[in-house]
Amino acid sequence: MKKGLIGKKLGMTQIFWDDGSVIPVTAIEAGPCVVIQKKAGDVDGYDAIQLGFDRVKEKAVTKPLKGHFKRADKGSFRILREFRLESTDDYEVGSELKADIFKVGDYIDVVGTTRGRGFAGVVKRYGFKGGPGGHGSMFHRAPGSIGASAHPSRVFKGKKLPGHMGNNRQTVQNLMVVGIRPEQNLILVKGSVPSSKNGIVLIKDSIKQ
Repeated sequence: MKKGLIGKKLGMTQIFWDDGSVIPVTAIEAGPCVVIQKKAGDVDGYDAIQLGFDRVKEKAVTKPLKGHFKRADKGSFRILREFRLESTDDYEVGSELKADIFKVGDYIDVVGTTRGRGFAGVVKRYGFKGGPGGHGSMFHRAPGSIGASAHPSRVFKGKKLPGHMGNNRQTVQNLMVVGIRPEQNLILVKGSVPSSKNGIVLIKDSIKQ
């Protein structure tokens, strides 16, 4: 990876191409992020930078974090994330990274936490068809048979059953940047990204493009 940013998903809208076609886009407030720490391969075993996002008052952070933020001398931050890079030579502690490090036409990977949907049954969670709709069937949205009885007398791991749905870390790859608005720190990404409104996302240059 060569570059990355921390952002906040603001929501979805649409824009129009020159040919009149409609493009659904996600608006992400990307940065400004401050380089809080640099890690070098000869010291830490790998090259990386730690970015801070979403400034908070100094009284809102712990004493160890106050000392950690003091080196960059750019205030305190609510979100800290680390990005492993091929090289950190172009970055300095205390420097700011904004949305304009990406440009229109770039392909990015976006990491976020999917929306939590609570406890869900197999029909909603996995798309099971369910049983007959008639009143007398007594089988509508249940999972059905889940395993053998005598042998092996257990349910195999990984069986699709009701449970907690959503609230998982997920990466969507190869999303195209269709708009950059540096004055508003906005990146417009074609398609949807995993997260609820105002959720924190990580933006990285695509690894498969």
